Amino acid sequence: MPKSNPPPPLRLFAAVGIELEYMIVAADSFEVRPLADQVLHAVTDNYQGEFEKPGISWSNELALHVIELKTTRPATDLVRANGEFQQDIGRINEILSHHRARLLPGGAHPWMDPFREIKLWPHDHNIIYENYNRIFDCRGHGWANLQSCHINLPFAGDEEFGRLHAAIRVLLPLIPALSASTPVLEGVIQPSLDQRLEYYKTNSARVPSLTGAVIPEPVFSQSAYRREILQRIYDDIAPLDPDGVLRDEWLNARGAIARFDRNAIEIRIIDIQECPAADLAIAALLVATLKELVAETFATGARQRQWATTDLAAIFNRVVRAADQTVIDHQDYLELFGLGGSGPMGAGECWRRLLARHRQNHAIAPEHLPVLDTIIGQGCLARRMLRFLESDSSRPRLTELNRRLCRCLEQGRNFIP
Repeated sequence: MPKSNPPPPLRLFAAVGIELEYMIVAADSFEVRPLADQVLHAVTDNYQGEFEKPGISWSNELALHVIELKTTRPATDLVRANGEFQQDIGRINEILSHHRARLLPGGAHPWMDPFREIKLWPHDHNIIYENYNRIFDCRGHGWANLQSCHINLPFAGDEEFGRLHAAIRVLLPLIPALSASTPVLEGVIQPSLDQRLEYYKTNSARVPSLTGAVIPEPVFSQSAYRREILQRIYDDIAPLDPDGVLRDEWLNARGAIARFDRNAIEIRIIDIQECPAADLAIAALLVATLKELVAETFATGARQRQWATTDLAAIFNRVVRAADQTVIDHQDYLELFGLGGSGPMGAGECWRRLLARHRQNHAIAPEHLPVLDTIIGQGCLARRMLRFLESDSSRPRLTELNRRLCRCLEQGRNFIP
């Protein structure tokens, strides 16, 4: 029989692909538990890295203590997707209860020792992870102790790719003000509210072109992207990967990467939150803001494209450190979002004003608004975690924080200290 033609690629903003990663921990002590293969075996009767089903699929990548939930097909309704994610979290926690374990939300475990506790996925595709480990040493926080939300946004053709890539590049620096959730590592309060991203910047330092400056280069056609970004990565990794095991688009570790295999751009810098409702509300706010950028509501595409990577990275690095309290004093940058003319502005205030505008324009589903009001009104999750800790990062206090975060995940609600 002749092969059927593949469906045409989705147009800009026709749907959204979401991926959420969670760490598996002991139910009472919250120590890391490498049980992802047992979860997947319980539903597949096999030790395989993927369980695909309608709605939400489950998978593992690299670390045996992390399980990923993702929309099997790009979602057209993030409110409905939230319910599907929440249902599957309950199902996975039920499986894990037989091992006296549970899922822990948040972008990093607050006291894990990744050099001692990392165990790589030992089953299918493990040759990929073994090569990553051989080249980069996956024992550090940048590989072994990080959980993120990935947002995949589709494009159809070169023109849509260029517009979307330009918009995502200029939005990336503001994202950690919403999503930072990693203020504690190794039992110590860290200098950055998004300490996960501090490690993310350097986890591929042996081959610097993999991550670049996290903010992608100003490349706005698919052919130029393949030539100027992907080919450079492949050339640089080749001496360390002579068999080409890692020669694929996912080797690119920038904060947003082109996935030409699925006609999408994947945003990768978002820390996982306390429950899917928070992750998907943030996704809805980002999509609404990207729609304005792509529509050139306040700044032309040409103005967006002229931003140098170094300038965007400078803003990004400050937001990684101070999150919602970062002062944005670059008026040209604020004008991209229609926020110019008011002088310097906190990153949290930027999002407050953007949310107010999207609310007025009915650009975000009502179900997301109370969640976003908490995130913007009370601060990003990292800020709320620090408020709960009150400078006390002792093991008992961190244990209680984990217990409350797990309760938020199970109940699908915001963490409020």
